[in-house]
Amino acid sequence: MAKPTIYTISELAKEFSITTRAIRFYEDQGLLHPAREGQKRIYSPKDRAFLTLILRGKRLGFSLSESKEFIELYNPKNNNRIQLQTMIDKFSERNEQLDQQMRDIKAMKAELADAEKRCRAAQNLEPRTENLGLRNSN
Repeated sequence: MAKPTIYTISELAKEFSITTRAIRFYEDQGLLHPAREGQKRIYSPKDRAFLTLILRGKRLGFSLSESKEFIELYNPKNNNRIQLQTMIDKFSERNEQLDQQMRDIKAMKAELADAEKRCRAAQNLEPRTENLGLRNSN
């Protein structure tokens, strides 16, 4: 079965498991530009693709303004080269940020474990059993 060439707001909301209100918000932010038939919004495959980008960006931790930048760079006449390179650069940057956050979390966990160990030693208690989440009852 061929994909539809137009979509209603309800169809998109159902497909992406989001509310129609969220879609209208993205429209208010200038990210989506549906045609109108009276009061009815008619979304194109391009709007659907943009919504996919917005929601993917959100899942990956990008702001709406960053998603808007990706959308504004959409230019199929040059195979979206600029858009794709910008996305690659942003993805790489985000990956580096996440790697740093992971290093920071590991360091913080080690510091917390050390501080807890010192506090327990000061109370003459045994360290907790990490793997089971249980404490010794001795």
